[in-house]
Amino acid sequence: MAVVERKGATHFKGNPLTLLGPELKVGAKAPSFTLRKGLAPDSAYTLASDAGKVRLFNVVPSLDTPICDLQTRRFNSEAGKLGERVVIVTASMDLPPAQERWCQAAMVENLITASDYFDHSFGLGMGLRIAELGVLARAVVILDGQGVVKYVQVVSEVTQEPDYEDALAALQSVMG
Repeated sequence: MAVVERKGATHFKGNPLTLLGPELKVGAKAPSFTLRKGLAPDSAYTLASDAGKVRLFNVVPSLDTPICDLQTRRFNSEAGKLGERVVIVTASMDLPPAQERWCQAAMVENLITASDYFDHSFGLGMGLRIAELGVLARAVVILDGQGVVKYVQVVSEVTQEPDYEDALAALQSVMG
């Protein structure tokens, strides 16, 4: 089966980039995926993980870049205020040991970091894998407790931060 290519769906310093995978639509059931929280095969984070809870996916190209660092620190701060009904997952192509090292250095402990390096199923399923760079696009995706997509923000310029206020307002709306 051919992978859907969406040319110009995001940009890097004004240059158009191609996103691989179908465009994620609000109201659709999220596609199945497997991310890894560690190197062991049993460290999977899937659509079934945290079922019943609202999930905000903070999607970044690489934690070791300035905007990704800012974005993840911001969502870590917000996660500390949200309680047990919400889980924030930062997804990137970084290997789990790099994610863990970054979290320790940044003192980030209120969210889950998970890697799409091994399976690429998150990026391709959510339509967020950048063909030209081999990393994930900058995005925010919110799923309700049943895994239905309630919010999608794909940042049009990878070098810019997402609209936090819009994403957090959507999250509050989903939480009820």
